[in-house]
Amino acid sequence: MLAFTNADEKKSPTIVGAGCVLKGNIDTDHTVQIHGTVRGNIVAETIIIGRGGNVIGDITARTLFLHGSLKGNASVDTANAFSNAQMCGTLFYKTLNITGNTGLECKLERKKDEKK
Repeated sequence: MLAFTNADEKKSPTIVGAGCVLKGNIDTDHTVQIHGTVRGNIVAETIIIGRGGNVIGDITARTLFLHGSLKGNASVDTANAFSNAQMCGTLFYKTLNITGNTGLECKLERKKDEKK
């Protein structure tokens, strides 16, 4: 998988490649793709944990695409869990989409809508 910066957007994704182990937190306002292992917390606009990707820590994002493994809590607006997804912890969400037979062994807690 290759990632390119959109010349108009001026943002490129943060990618932790397969075989890479990152020990520490990631805090960004754009997309994070995890194909290796992160031992730390992640805050981003969109988090993609690919098949074979592992996160040990808490995540906060607007959108989560979970194909791999998450051991920790997640606070997201939209969670998308796919057939190979595994999660232990608590998933706080507004919208939850589950595709296929996942390995989710987590507590699900729907976020309350903010009053205007």
